[in-house]
Amino acid sequence: MELKRKVLAYITQEEDGERKILVFEQKDHPEAGLQVPGGTIERDEFLMDALYREIEEETGITRDLLELQGKVNKTNYYPQDENIVYERNIFHLAYLGHESNDWEYRVEGDGKDAGMTFCHRWVPVKDLPKLAGNQGQDIDFI
Repeated sequence: MELKRKVLAYITQEEDGERKILVFEQKDHPEAGLQVPGGTIERDEFLMDALYREIEEETGITRDLLELQGKVNKTNYYPQDENIVYERNIFHLAYLGHESNDWEYRVEGDGKDAGMTFCHRWVPVKDLPKLAGNQGQDIDFI
């Protein structure tokens, strides 16, 4: 079985006494589903470097606007009918910025998401719909 190491970021903010989580959809491929920032840990890349790289690549949010909340939660995800296991390193981060509106962000760089536009929004954690690829499997972690 092939192992792929991943990072996932549960980025939250408090607004009017309610905790919200950052999610996004791919503008041109909404069928990919609702997701949280994250991706593959590159060969010889440190875990924290992968986390902050993926967040910035997919959202435009820089490391200085985030505060780590607690420790990593590690789980495995086994996609149905695939001979692969995803080792998921899930982090909870607080967003320190003040912007709470929806926004679009065009992914730069040379990765597989390059050129894609992601549509971001904040959703109350209590109302979070199902996330693609079972990304919400540890939502109770936050």
